[in-house]
Amino acid sequence: MSLYVILMGVQGAGKGLQAKLIEEHFRIPQVSTGDLFRAMQTRTDDLARKVQDIMTSGKLVDDDTTNAIVADRLAQPDAQNGVILDGYPRNQAQAAFLESHLAEKGARVNAVLLLELDLYTAFKRAFGRVTDADGSSYNYYYNADGVEFSWRHDESAGFPPRLEASLRGSDARLKRRPDDASADAVIQRIDTFLETTQPLIRYFEAGGNVLKINADQSIDAVWMDIRQALESL
Repeated sequence: MSLYVILMGVQGAGKGLQAKLIEEHFRIPQVSTGDLFRAMQTRTDDLARKVQDIMTSGKLVDDDTTNAIVADRLAQPDAQNGVILDGYPRNQAQAAFLESHLAEKGARVNAVLLLELDLYTAFKRAFGRVTDADGSSYNYYYNADGVEFSWRHDESAGFPPRLEASLRGSDARLKRRPDDASADAVIQRIDTFLETTQPLIRYFEAGGNVLKINADQSIDAVWMDIRQALESL
C-alpha cells in the first residue's frame, strides 16, 4: 500500500526529526519544497529555468509552478510508494491540486499529521535553540547544562549589550540560526503558520484524515504516537 503523508506543525514541533524517522521506518522519501526549489537552481530543463527566472526576479513562486515542481518530484521512481510532504501544500488551491494529481495515480493523501504544540513552548524551542561548532544543539530554556551566559557590549554607540552563550570552559560562542536570532522574527513565523495553516487544517478535517499528535513529549514518545497512527491506517 502506498503512503502519502502531509506533515504539519508549528516551528519547534520537531517536524524535521520526525520526518526522518518516518522516512527510515516506512521507506518513503521526505519531500520538502525548500529542497525542491534549491534543486531547481542546478537543473537546466524548462521547468527549472522557469523557476530560476521567477526567483531571480524576486517574485514568489506561483501555485501552478509550485504544483508542477511537486508533480515532477512525485513522478520519480523513489516516490511511487508514497512520500512525506513538508511545506506543501500551503493553501487550499495547492491541496486540491495534490488530491487531484494523486487520484490520477490511483492514490490519495492517506494522512495529514499535525504535530500540536502550544505557542509559548514553540517560541521557547525556536528562540532558545543554539548550536556549537560541531552541530550539537542546546536550548536556553531546557537543556542549558554546561552553557554559560554573558553580556556582550558593542562598542558602537546606541547598541545595548546583548546576551550571548558559550560552552563552559570554552571561548567559542554558541550560535543561533539566523532566522531564530530575533524574537520578533520567531513570533512572525508563528503568526504566519497560524494564518496559512488553520484554513488548510479545516480543509483536510472535512476529509477526515487529520491525525493530531501531541508534540509536547519526548522525541521517542512523539515517534511512537506517529508510528502507531500511521500503522493503523
